[in-house]
Amino acid sequence: MAITNHERVGKALDTFRNGVAPYVEREVQAAVQSGALSPQAVKGFLDDPMLADRPIGSFDVSALMKLMWDTWNEVFRRTLSFAQRSLVSEIRTFRNDWAHQKPFSSDDTDRALDSMERLLTAVSAAEAEDVRRMKLELRRLVADEQVRGERRKTASLPLEGAASTTLKPWRELITPHRDVAGGHYPSAEFAADLWQVHLNEGSDEYRKPEEFFRRTYLTESLRRLLTGALRRIANGSGDPVVQLQTNFGGGKTHSMLALYHLFSGGDAGALLGVDELLAAAGVPKLPTARRVVLVGNKISPGNPSRKSDGTLVRTLWGELAWQLGGREAFARVVEDDARATSPGDALRELFNAHGPCIVLIDEWVAYARQLHDQKDLPGGDFETQFSFAQALTESAKLAKNCLLVVSLPASDSPESPHAAGDDEEVGGERGRAALLRLRNVIGRLDAPWTPATAEEGFEIVRRRLFEPMLDPEHFKQRDVVARAFHELYLGQRAEFPAECSESDYEGRLRAAYPIHPEVFDRLYRDWGSLPKFQRTRGVLRLMASVIHCLWERGDRSPMIMPATLPIDDARVRDELTRYLSDSWKPIIESDVDGPNSLPLRIDAEAPNLGKLSAARRVARTIYLGSAPLAAAATMGLDDRRVKLGSAMPGEAVPIFGDAMRRLASAATFLYQDGTRYWYSTQPTVAKLARDRANQLLREPDKVAHELEERLRADVAQRGEFERIVVMPSTGADVPDELDTRLVVLGPQHAYSRAPGNAAEAAARAVLESRGSAPRLYRNTLVFAAPDAARLQDLEAAVRDFLAWQSIVAQKDELNLTAHQARQAETQLRTAGSTVQARLPETYQWVLV
Repeated sequence: MAITNHERVGKALDTFRNGVAPYVEREVQAAVQSGALSPQAVKGFLDDPMLADRPIGSFDVSALMKLMWDTWNEVFRRTLSFAQRSLVSEIRTFRNDWAHQKPFSSDDTDRALDSMERLLTAVSAAEAEDVRRMKLELRRLVADEQVRGERRKTASLPLEGAASTTLKPWRELITPHRDVAGGHYPSAEFAADLWQVHLNEGSDEYRKPEEFFRRTYLTESLRRLLTGALRRIANGSGDPVVQLQTNFGGGKTHSMLALYHLFSGGDAGALLGVDELLAAAGVPKLPTARRVVLVGNKISPGNPSRKSDGTLVRTLWGELAWQLGGREAFARVVEDDARATSPGDALRELFNAHGPCIVLIDEWVAYARQLHDQKDLPGGDFETQFSFAQALTESAKLAKNCLLVVSLPASDSPESPHAAGDDEEVGGERGRAALLRLRNVIGRLDAPWTPATAEEGFEIVRRRLFEPMLDPEHFKQRDVVARAFHELYLGQRAEFPAECSESDYEGRLRAAYPIHPEVFDRLYRDWGSLPKFQRTRGVLRLMASVIHCLWERGDRSPMIMPATLPIDDARVRDELTRYLSDSWKPIIESDVDGPNSLPLRIDAEAPNLGKLSAARRVARTIYLGSAPLAAAATMGLDDRRVKLGSAMPGEAVPIFGDAMRRLASAATFLYQDGTRYWYSTQPTVAKLARDRANQLLREPDKVAHELEERLRADVAQRGEFERIVVMPSTGADVPDELDTRLVVLGPQHAYSRAPGNAAEAAARAVLESRGSAPRLYRNTLVFAAPDAARLQDLEAAVRDFLAWQSIVAQKDELNLTAHQARQAETQLRTAGSTVQARLPETYQWVLV
């Protein structure tokens, strides 16, 4: 039976309480014992006096979150990060909304479940997996509904392009994996989980060795890691300790999974690429090894684990021993496990007795930061953990055929773009201290390891999302596409970035096919700078949604480019806004892409742009390259890079420059500074100018006055006329004399082909009389009248000019930035030129 979002949040809150309560209780008790917090202070933090005499572990979510928030500085800042403190605040809000029966949208519910899962994971609570399943089930339901909705929509028109008629479309040369093409992949499919695989759970892509290696591209660094592991396990000659250290989402867990499956005992012939690894390592056959998996945020230092054979395990070294050899191996460290003391050289004896073996440790910092200075937890104290780390590395070195692989977060400086994301992975003060200590201990013996390069990322993504290309003709046609794009860049060097003209760029086009290298560059460089964007995983999630949508829509572009990303599709839009603030969604719908978006209207109004969907394409490209860099020192994309992401062979490149300029002058959230363009969550001064121009619709006198002033200035040169009369109110304003005169009628007297139009009526009135007397010299008057149709454009231009003029005059009062002031001055000059150009176009009728 289906449940409502409100019921789903309530169920998740119950699960969350069960997971977080033991952690809060033990941390507060430890702070009280150490003197950092008094029992009276704890009672003072509680709103409900009935809670004062109850154990903390029985508190509800509201009381637990309030206690965490109010005692943060005294208790929780040592083990959790500021990012995780914001989760506490969010969960308090969600719980209050739930208690007051407020409705929950699917987005709200997803955010609530995600926040609860993150905090549970941070405290190593087993309930995190239960909340995660609820979140994934919700996302599946939402995705299914979105797919049904997209199929019902008629506004999602494919982009037009000249290249589609001359080059083979990508869909005819390469096929997505069936689950990607059909949109049946779960969002978690690209999230490698070492512990889940260790429990023989999760998708086949990660759980089964054959499928894992079939979809895994062996990068140079991964090859070195695996060949070194083969040498170490087979003959003891490889590096005994390897530290995998990259930023959040850098591929550490995937590398550990490769090691885990390599020594699974399977047939080397069934594992794609392993025969080459054996040859490179000089190992005749694939060795087997006992595998130990320790994942710090899946093992709680405060909750001992009862194993299937009845063994009670309290510490990491107890867990290691039990995984290595069950009850027999655990007996070697049983006393150290019970006393939470480091087992020392007993680890070396374990490795020799139960080897060959490989020990994989992930999220060690997440485990260590939860330990206290005193021995009040079953898992031991903070200092003992590093004694264990030293004993472990030394034992792995001295043992015959043992490999220790440890994954640690990169220790970026606070100024690093990845600092915020790693702060969540590392934790608070105690987490940073644990990371430093572990790095110092493990770094004495570890071998260097580097993540995949950007070019290797091409093949990683292609292997995971597409079926392999097998037909030689398809390779030939791929090369034709790459050559055509490169010749476009060579033939118009000034229109594109300099690197596109280099000889190796054609090779990049081939290597990345069917995805344009510019897509990868923007995702890895720009989106990869976001704290929570897990590079390869984030790219896979996004591109899976993109490929599914384009495949379903029948896209016939030669390559998948920034300009062809279907940002109007709900699943793609959600992936692109997942790592940004919620304010981006309405900006996309109004200024970037969607059935009611400005670029779509501009393309419809300008046929030369519409035949290429030029405005829509440049808007997508600018968004992809600027949204993640909203707070960067250098904002936006250079216009040449926008053209790189938008133009295809056979198209007129300058059209995209025109589209950029039109967008910048009309969009609310698109900024321009010289040749650079970017979207921002803050409205531009263009929005203020449009508002002021609209206000002038109610003040036609101001528009008429500006027109009169410009007309008077424009007719200062009289030409063949003795005198020019501008916008007379009545016939009395026009002298009745023998000399020839030009009478310029005002905007209220426009000419049209309809009989009795305002211009003819006004001219007739002037000709018939001068005030109360009849006019004598009628044949000396010539009338200039505005065209009724063009007058509307002229008045609109005048309103724009007056709006920009008022903004420039008030730039100090409006507190404009230097960039906004320059933009206003530029737009003022442009608006003035537009008015001046439209005057003669509008006053095209002569009445005699």
